[in-house]
Amino acid sequence: MSLQKKLLLIDVDCGTDDAQAIMMAIAVPNVEILGITCVGGNTPLDNVCKNVLRVIQVCNRSDIPVFRGASKPVLGEAIHASYFHGVDGLGDVPDSKAPGLDHMQKEHAVDALIRIVSEHPGQVSMVATGPLTNLALAVRMDPNFPKKLKSLHIMGGNMESRGNTTACGEFNFLADPEGAFIVLNEFACPTYIATWEHSCRHKLSWEWYDQWVNKGTKKSDFIKRIYAHSLQYSRSEKEGKALVAGPGFVPCDSYAMAAAIDESTVTDFIECGVTVEICGKFTRGMMVLDLIDDLKKKHKARVMTGCDMGKFIALLEASIQ
Repeated sequence: MSLQKKLLLIDVDCGTDDAQAIMMAIAVPNVEILGITCVGGNTPLDNVCKNVLRVIQVCNRSDIPVFRGASKPVLGEAIHASYFHGVDGLGDVPDSKAPGLDHMQKEHAVDALIRIVSEHPGQVSMVATGPLTNLALAVRMDPNFPKKLKSLHIMGGNMESRGNTTACGEFNFLADPEGAFIVLNEFACPTYIATWEHSCRHKLSWEWYDQWVNKGTKKSDFIKRIYAHSLQYSRSEKEGKALVAGPGFVPCDSYAMAAAIDESTVTDFIECGVTVEICGKFTRGMMVLDLIDDLKKKHKARVMTGCDMGKFIALLEASIQ
């Protein structure tokens, strides 16, 4: 991995996998996180903000600025994933010493995104691990925002119509289909997408997970605690059958983060035009891959299909040291 400094902006709906992705980025010496923006998704926005503050405190990086963003999607009502991530988004294992909302920056997340990228044109990689509402609002406020980004790395969507929330809908895109539609159709910077199927196909064994969270470090103990709630679902027979290619540990958001940190973790991808279905009865929120160039889109996204698991695991291992 190159030792050249990498500038990141991270947009999250901080559930357990977002927390892990943030920890992965913090652990890499040559990564500078310019800010973390919050969006409602896995849990309501106040919880998202508190969770991010808690994660960076665990990592001794409370100097990273955290910004409050959109609480609802561009259209419609918010959905949450409390059954999986816990009501608070971090496994319902509160910490009385965690920082409160008074530690948030006063600037709105969308304003912060536009400002920070404008201060570092062509240098910032954006990592989005939640609904894409903040990014959609940013391009509406500043149409030149995407042109100033170095790259965009998204965890969301699907490539084979496999859903994890509805039959054909992955949670992040289903939580704001219009937001995802705007981003995929109006962002022309290099775009990498870690889909639900990609994450599932590069899962880790439960044996590996058990040794990972039992390292006895402050960070591994934190991961073990916040993931305990979701494991009752993800380790069940029913959930295992729902996953692509069988059971295992799937740290979804970390695949997009790893790609932003080290491009060589992506070993293969499909390059094509992409969009999002926003009108279908059964397919609302489903990502569409235009493999026959029917849409004639000039900008092609890179939909990840291959991952260097050795490098990926090394990043996960470093995150809990």
